[in-house]
Amino acid sequence: MSQTSTTADKLAVVETLYRYAAGLDLRDKDLLASAFAEDAVADFGPATRKAGQEYPPVGGRDSIAAALSSSLSHLDTTHSLSNPRVSLDGDTAHLEGIMACQHLPREDHSRHVLMTNRYDVDLIRRGETWVVQRLTVDNAWTEGDPAVLAGI
Repeated sequence: MSQTSTTADKLAVVETLYRYAAGLDLRDKDLLASAFAEDAVADFGPATRKAGQEYPPVGGRDSIAAALSSSLSHLDTTHSLSNPRVSLDGDTAHLEGIMACQHLPREDHSRHVLMTNRYDVDLIRRGETWVVQRLTVDNAWTEGDPAVLAGI
């Protein structure tokens, strides 16, 4: 694989997480779903348990998009990916990165919870597009009021 195609693939892998974040923040369920393989699995449990909530793993692109859209529907959010590290192996990739996730109740921006989460992501190439096959999110630290996530 040439250096140019390796660089392009790494950028395309990172762009998958940008689609995911934009789908969340813009409340665009189709854009969010486009980041996942049909049979993807997303596990937010390691992060949500630290915030005092249980969120079981979710399987399937449409189920993941629906679950995330529903659980964040009462919030204004900003998700920012940093420090992405990508390794490639043919049509599979692995990404580790940090996602800063700001959550504010839509009706009361005086409260918030900022979670900085570690993302561990396996991706596969589908045609010209990279999609998430498995996503695991663990919390590095939290600042603010975790009750915001529950709509309390």
